[in-house]
Amino acid sequence: MPKGSWYCNDCKAGKKPRYKDIVWVKVGRYRWWPAEVSHPKTIPENIQRMRHDVGEFPVHFFGSNDYLWTYQARVFPYMDVDANSKEKMGKGVDATYKKALEEAAVRFRELQAEKELRQLQEDRKNDRKPPPYKHIKVNRPIGKVQIFTADLSEIPRCNCKKTDDSPCGMDSECINRMLLYECHPQVCPAAERCLNQAFTKRQYSQVEIFRTLSRGWGLRCVHDIKKGQFVSEYVGEVIDEEECRSRIRHDRIIDAGPKGNEARFMNHSCQPNCETQKWTVNGDTRVGLFALIDVAAGTELTFNYNLECLGNRKTVCKCGASNCSGFLGLRPKNNPPPDDKDRKLKRRGHGKRKKKVVLTKEREDECFICGDGGQMVSCKKPGCPKVYHADCLNLTKRPAGRWECPWHQCDICGKEAASFCELCVSSYCCQHRDGLLFISKLDGKLSCSAHDPCGEPVSLVRSTKVGCKWGIKSQTYQPESKKVFKYSSNSLL
Repeated sequence: MPKGSWYCNDCKAGKKPRYKDIVWVKVGRYRWWPAEVSHPKTIPENIQRMRHDVGEFPVHFFGSNDYLWTYQARVFPYMDVDANSKEKMGKGVDATYKKALEEAAVRFRELQAEKELRQLQEDRKNDRKPPPYKHIKVNRPIGKVQIFTADLSEIPRCNCKKTDDSPCGMDSECINRMLLYECHPQVCPAAERCLNQAFTKRQYSQVEIFRTLSRGWGLRCVHDIKKGQFVSEYVGEVIDEEECRSRIRHDRIIDAGPKGNEARFMNHSCQPNCETQKWTVNGDTRVGLFALIDVAAGTELTFNYNLECLGNRKTVCKCGASNCSGFLGLRPKNNPPPDDKDRKLKRRGHGKRKKKVVLTKEREDECFICGDGGQMVSCKKPGCPKVYHADCLNLTKRPAGRWECPWHQCDICGKEAASFCELCVSSYCCQHRDGLLFISKLDGKLSCSAHDPCGEPVSLVRSTKVGCKWGIKSQTYQPESKKVFKYSSNSLL
């Protein structure tokens, strides 16, 4: 405890509560309550006549019509973070206090908007300009950082052709674009028709700097921008760790504070319409901003800063998105809060067990034979997700037309298969499957002898449990001599 007289920082600085300020007030043993500082001329007459000392001021409590004369030591300012606080709105909070918190948050935002609008009008009246910075077109290395330039023999060459409709474009199958490599004009087969040279040619979207209501200066597009379109490169000073210790800790940073281009004015959002992508351009790494969605002209352009908060201090996020986390550096919420209609539907359906929805992939990612990834040949039979390497199937070229994989033909006669091994392409028709398929003791899957020769043999049986005509059963018995039936989705007729 401090000795003698002690003054807080606000009192030392001469900071006093002002009219229309939102404050927290402490009265007796009651909890801290949100209130608004009122002007004595606007309060009811009976409150004006109440006894009060010099230096006291009236406050109006939210959630009620109560007033009180209080003094500076009994209040402290309401902050931005208080409007988004979930701790105060937790379980056990009575309805009156909850109402007071909601009203205080709404009123605080209204006053903030009024203040920002006045500031915006004042800035426009005085013709204020963005903070000074030096405009540069390309990254500038600082300290020991080097800008790499690749040899022409090292630059990857795509398979696009000069005669293609949009060579190396967004809708093309350009391998360089897929791997975030920019084509080099001297290497690309499409030559001057190549559409994958946005960084080198600075094919930026047209933007303008403007003053926002609550987040300082921002950037907005002048024309419509399509999803996936290149917006701008993020340009600045490229610094190493030694240089950026006073800025931020990373191996390599692009700092657009003192020097950069218009992209430095793009604000953060927890639900952005742009994203950053790291591209390799002529052997060096460059950062570009690309549209995540279709953006209409006049819309503010934003991206997620993905900041890492160091220390205990947090910066309040003012993006206003429905999934806003409240602070910069925190992960955005996955889903926006449900509206009243959703809450009513949930109440009506309370107590009912929800059905689990199982999502299945349309196509598997690995070859069904070797289990590796890569360029695959997919089966065209409806409902079959299997994919294969052409080499694993001993194919010299990709099959044309409606090709069906060998999983659907009997290994013995080549007719349409009725039962399948779940671990390989072995499959059999109704005449040849008996004695060749087993229920594995390892994982209970239907398999051939190559995977579990000690498994239980299966045979054809009339099924009454499943929605089909025939199934298979195991000849396994429990100690009580009761038969156990195991069904496999891949062995049903």
